[in-house]
Amino acid sequence: MFSFVVKRAGFLKDIPLVAIIFDSLMRFWMLVTKPELLDWIDELEEDVTRMPETTIGIHKYGGTQFNYKGREFAHVHSNGLLDILLNKQLKQSLMLEGKIKDHHVYKNSGWVSFHLHNKQDVSYACYLLNIAYDRTKQK
Repeated sequence: MFSFVVKRAGFLKDIPLVAIIFDSLMRFWMLVTKPELLDWIDELEEDVTRMPETTIGIHKYGGTQFNYKGREFAHVHSNGLLDILLNKQLKQSLMLEGKIKDHHVYKNSGWVSFHLHNKQDVSYACYLLNIAYDRTKQK
């Protein structure tokens, strides 16, 4: 459903609060259908807040945004879709592993998408977040 909405009704994200309301509804649906996913997202948030000078907040298109000194380096949507900012070279090398995909919207960029399907995915997601954090810190 998330992909359908992004592809067919993506223009709605520009209407104030629509994306945040949609993400909130998705979070409620996950609470009912896959409550462990929300625990996994909480683990990601805890991991990021342990990184020096990071903050979390609401992402403009719904979900939780991860920042280093006010600069976004990743965000996670309530359906477990984690979007991470890398660079194109790093993106290409990590994509060879087959675990991450091109960003669901910004294909020709350094953004990648990784979906949390199970508990084991949390550790790989934390690994990716650490890479993105380190890369952002170096800028």
